[in-house]
Amino acid sequence: MINTASTRSAELIKLYDFDLSGHCHKVRLFLSLLDIPYEKINVDLPNGEHKSNFFLKLNSFGQVPVIQDGDLTIADSNAILVYLALKYDSLALWLPAKPIIQAKIQRWLSAAAGPLAFGIANLRAARVFKRTVDSRAQELSDRLLASMNFELSKSNFLCSDQHPTIADIAMYSYIAHSPEGGINLGQYENIQAWISKIELLPRFQGMKKSPHHDAS
Repeated sequence: MINTASTRSAELIKLYDFDLSGHCHKVRLFLSLLDIPYEKINVDLPNGEHKSNFFLKLNSFGQVPVIQDGDLTIADSNAILVYLALKYDSLALWLPAKPIIQAKIQRWLSAAAGPLAFGIANLRAARVFKRTVDSRAQELSDRLLASMNFELSKSNFLCSDQHPTIADIAMYSYIAHSPEGGINLGQYENIQAWISKIELLPRFQGMKKSPHHDAS
């Protein structure tokens, strides 16, 4: 599948992707928000294609997403967001140079790789993909959501009041789809408002809902 939102170069970015992965959706979403065309290459995770010799040469960790931009290969969703922001966002709206904003962004990228991945994403994976639930997943999820809800009481977005950053993109996918893991977002009004703001952004692209989308 090729997204042809605009034309930047003769060679499209290749995105190795899996539709139900929140990590992959972060990259798809950001590519769309930046209006960058790309070629989407599906990786058959259920049948272990991400552990094949071919794919391990792209990412030795055996994980999606991976992008190829010309001669460059970049793995890990957060790393890809940083790369795309630095290379393609000429106005530096998504990764501002101001040190305090960069520090705040790094804090949330760490949260995305920590409590979001091991909490909310783990709870969702347990239902959607029948994986084992981490014993601390619910506690990590509750603490993260409480913290996010508090932070979002002070500004429209996680690191800035005026414009979202890659921190918001890194957190959005699994937070928005957390009901698929049995989480009720009803008590987190600021998070719900934040989700709506992200979904109103020009060229927003949602993630496919799993059969457990309405779980509570």
